[in-house]
Parts: sequence; structure tokens; C-alpha cells
Amino acid sequence: MVGGTNVKNVTVINKPNRFRVTDALIMLVIGLILLVCLMPFLHIIAMSLSSKHAILSDLVTLFPRELDFNAYVIVFKDARMLWSMGLTIVLTVTFTVVSMIMSICAAYPLTKERLKGRKVFMLLIVFTMFFSGGLIPEYLLVKQLGMLDSLTSLIVPGMISAFNLIILRTFFASVPASLEESAYLDGSSHIGTLIRIILPLSMPAIATLSLFYAVSRWNGFMDALFYITKPELYPIQLKLYQVVMNSMVTDLTAQEGASQIESVPESIKAASIMFATAPILIVYPWLQRYFVSGVMIGAVKG
Repeated sequence: MVGGTNVKNVTVINKPNRFRVTDALIMLVIGLILLVCLMPFLHIIAMSLSSKHAILSDLVTLFPRELDFNAYVIVFKDARMLWSMGLTIVLTVTFTVVSMIMSICAAYPLTKERLKGRKVFMLLIVFTMFFSGGLIPEYLLVKQLGMLDSLTSLIVPGMISAFNLIILRTFFASVPASLEESAYLDGSSHIGTLIRIILPLSMPAIATLSLFYAVSRWNGFMDALFYITKPELYPIQLKLYQVVMNSMVTDLTAQEGASQIESVPESIKAASIMFATAPILIVYPWLQRYFVSGVMIGAVKG
């Protein structure tokens, strides 16, 4: 008896299992999508680890046939490929750091209502997401600035992404104003508040956007194709592009009768693709722990 009222035994009725069927269908669809995404990747891995005879016989699908590491030996012995890899790592790290600094310096002031012309600045930023000057004006600008055949041409033009800037600005704006007010009362400056309060609370957004910048720079080769002519400044993706394109050209030449030209073996092309892809894949697990929302929960207690 509770409060003078008899409490009868309550029988709990289990809900139908129709949700289990729905969950199974969802898992099936996700599994199929995952399989479709992984199959090309697994095929490239299998090609890179298979013998030339197995590849020419069209025996390779998702698993290596006649295991052979010779393609990777050839790739790692190529000094030009190793140089391009080292150059790309330095370029990617530099680009990511510079881009994040510029994005932070632009996003934080745009969260302040007292900033005059804030709406105009945001309108101009959003405008660049839909309209641009085009490839030829951009090339002429890079040329007039004297950045051709230099790594600055691969850093400065794409230094800030309007999309990433808007995401970072929105995340900064979600930080409770009471935290900044408390810091100002304690004598903190704007820069001190940004470094000591805003940035630590924004680590998930910073890590995610840093990954976006790093992946875009690592996978980019069109700008290097337009602006770089010196082989010693080729990033890894442009080097890989040349390996694949040269193979296609020699294949076409061989079909026309110039059989003395030997194309790049498929195993070496596949090994080159894995060589250029593996480093950026390794970065993902290290940043996975930052892809968690809700870091602001409990930051301010009312």
C-alpha cells in the first residue's frame, strides 16, 4: 500500500518484434552500402599483391592470387615517389595549420554582434560558395603574384574554405556567453579568451575541420597540375596521376603498333595507389575520439 492506495501487480507487455525486422533491414542496407564502398578498395589491394600472371589472366577479384610483393618493392625503391610522399606530408601539415589559423581568426570575430559590417562579411563569404572568378582568372592571379612553380601556389589560393569557416563560426557561437563574460571579468583579453576557453571547448570541431583540410590538400592534384611544372615539386597525387595517365598513353601507343613501348604493370599502379592512400587513412583513427558531440554539456550550470 502506497499513500493509502493499493498497488496491484502490473504485467509488462512486450512490444511486438516489428522493430527488430526494421533494424535488420537497416543493417542490411548499411552493410550493402559498406560492401559497395569497400569492394573497389579491396580490389586495388588484391591487384597490388597479385602476380603479373594472375592479373593478366583476369583471376584477381577481391583477394590476392599468387601473392607477390614485388610491386611494393619497386614503388619503395623509386626515389621520386618517396620524395613526392615526403613533400606531400610537409605540404599537407603546413596547409592544415595555416588554414586552421586563418579560419579561427576569421570565424571568432564573426560571432561578435558588436563587429560592424558582420552581416556584409558573411554575405561575401557565402557568395564565394556559389560564384567564383573561374579557372583562368585564378591562374592569371597566381601567375601575377609570382607563385607559379612554388608551394605557395598550393597553399594560398585554397587557404580558407567558406564551408569550413561557417561551420567553425557556428560552433564558436554555441559557446555560452557566460563563459566569456567570466573570463573578461577576470581580466582576460580577447585573444586569451580564445586560446584558453573557446579553442579547448571547440576541439571536436577543430579536429574535424583539420581533417577536412588535410584530406582536401592530400587528395588535390588539379592545382598542382596547373601551377607546378618542376618534377621536384610534384605532390604525391600528381605523381600518381602521371603514373596512371602514362600507362594509358603507352597502352594506346602499343595498340597502334608501337609494341616496343611497355606500359606500367597493373600491380605497380595498384601499389602506387595504396602508397598514396594509406597515410591519410592512418590519420582517421587518431582523430576519431574527437568526433563526439556534447562537450559543452555541464560547462555552465544554472
